[in-house]
Amino acid sequence: MITLPDLDLSPPPSRYYAADFHKLTNRRATSPLTPDFALPDPVLPAPTPTSENRRTAATADRRAFSRHDAVPSYTATRTGISELAGIDLEPSKPAVAAEVPRTWGPGESPLEKLPVEVLDEIVAQLALDTPPSGYTPRNVDLISCLLTSRTIHVATINTLYSHITIPHSSIFYKFLTHIAEYPGLGSIVKRMDLSHFTSIGLGRSRQVNSEVQNMTSRTLLKCLELTPAIQEILLQENLDDDIDEHVLSKIFYGLPKLRAVDFCASSSKPFAECFTSAVTDLIDSPLNLGIRRLGLHECFTLPSAVFETLLPRLPHLTHLDVSHTRITDRALASIPESASLSHLNLGRCTQISGHGVVDFLTGHPAAKNLVFLNLSCDIARYRLLWEADVERLLPALPTTLRSLNLNGAKIRPWHTPIILPLTKHLEELSLASADLPMQNINSFFRPDSPPSSPTREIVVTQEPSQPWIEPTLHYLDLSSIPAITQSSLFSTSCILLSPGTAPLEVIELGDKAISSLRECRNTNKRLGWVVKELGRRGWYVRDSNATGGNQGGRRSWKMGAMWWGMRKCPVAWGEVGGLYGHYMFKK
Repeated sequence: MITLPDLDLSPPPSRYYAADFHKLTNRRATSPLTPDFALPDPVLPAPTPTSENRRTAATADRRAFSRHDAVPSYTATRTGISELAGIDLEPSKPAVAAEVPRTWGPGESPLEKLPVEVLDEIVAQLALDTPPSGYTPRNVDLISCLLTSRTIHVATINTLYSHITIPHSSIFYKFLTHIAEYPGLGSIVKRMDLSHFTSIGLGRSRQVNSEVQNMTSRTLLKCLELTPAIQEILLQENLDDDIDEHVLSKIFYGLPKLRAVDFCASSSKPFAECFTSAVTDLIDSPLNLGIRRLGLHECFTLPSAVFETLLPRLPHLTHLDVSHTRITDRALASIPESASLSHLNLGRCTQISGHGVVDFLTGHPAAKNLVFLNLSCDIARYRLLWEADVERLLPALPTTLRSLNLNGAKIRPWHTPIILPLTKHLEELSLASADLPMQNINSFFRPDSPPSSPTREIVVTQEPSQPWIEPTLHYLDLSSIPAITQSSLFSTSCILLSPGTAPLEVIELGDKAISSLRECRNTNKRLGWVVKELGRRGWYVRDSNATGGNQGGRRSWKMGAMWWGMRKCPVAWGEVGGLYGHYMFKK
């Protein structure tokens, strides 16, 4: 037998030893993840050399050196990393199985297990307060939720029937038929919104719609009888022929949970006669009504006796809109002391006097926490507040006030010191037709702009070292002020359009000034202001794109309205549209 010399089958020596391996891989040599080759070789007995294991060892040696490139790169040779190039330093990760969509049994999904109150709030986000124009289907998402599950179905039903918005007589008839068939649904209704209702559509005239008999006094009364838990009813002038004495009696005396009702612009002669007849029953009755928010905006045909009879029966009144009505000083003073008015609209009321209004606002307990106050008037017909009334009223107004409309009041330059404290908490201030120069208006926003020297001094109690407080005004009505023109706004003496007057973002102006500003497109763009118009009104608005955005007009006291300068008092929370939007922002 031929004896071969012993072959050295160990791999060639490396520049790095096992003790240096953690320096290359940032791992400790004793880590559980350390590869086997980094540990000291165990001492094994030398195998008996045979020809077979010699050939196997030689083959393994050749494969070890030819596993990668036959010729290592220069960088690999210099660094010694070539010996580690084929080593997997990370532990193998187990294969992740494809995630199978989990199915839930009836009533077991996380959405269905939410508290009822939370689920109702989620579903309510899909509801639309303002219906689309025409006969386009609305609340499609809510209808889809009805088919999801029993739990979602119940939550969706509560949302669908809690606030009912009826834009057409055909929709009203479908709603009435449905709650007549399922009376339980009528008990869910909390609000019936008819502010978008119109009798004109699909080429029909008002006479043709009356012949269809979808919306009549009889069907409206039946609807109120089927909704005993209703809390808010929003009506308007397109329905005044369908509001008879029986409907009004049901509203005032037959709905114990009713808290808000609005008869916006209902002024037909039959409506006034029925309203008077229904209220007459209160004359000799000790009954008090639970209505807290009452809207009689533009109901100018109602006699003064109606207000003198109705208002004393409202001990919990908080919102009262009697703009352009025949309310008197006596009726205003008859409001119970237990009432707590936050919104009061007395605009364009010709039967009240300035001293009567000031006496009520300064001495009546119900007027101590006002937030919204409208005392505007049409100076072409009469003036509500004269100089003496202004001097009595303004210092006595509460700090809770956020919106004040003094359009038409006899405001002179020497009234500026008593107006200035109001700008520290008001967000809306209307001074149309005021006799104020530009310098006095500038003083609302800058401490170094003293008002012009008045011809009459008004003593204002003020600490001499009181620091300057930034104004909170977002909206300023300067229409019909002789000193406010397109040229005066662009002059260097005016600071209203400068960034330093923020948060001021809306200036309402008259037709002449708006027409001039509309032609100055380049100047408007340079100053960062734009002209906006709606109906009979026009505004000069700070461009949110140029200034990086503004805070927006949504406030809790607006009850859903987003624009500034509203002239109708809201009685229910929701998006403003339809006829209510017309009287609130267009007229």
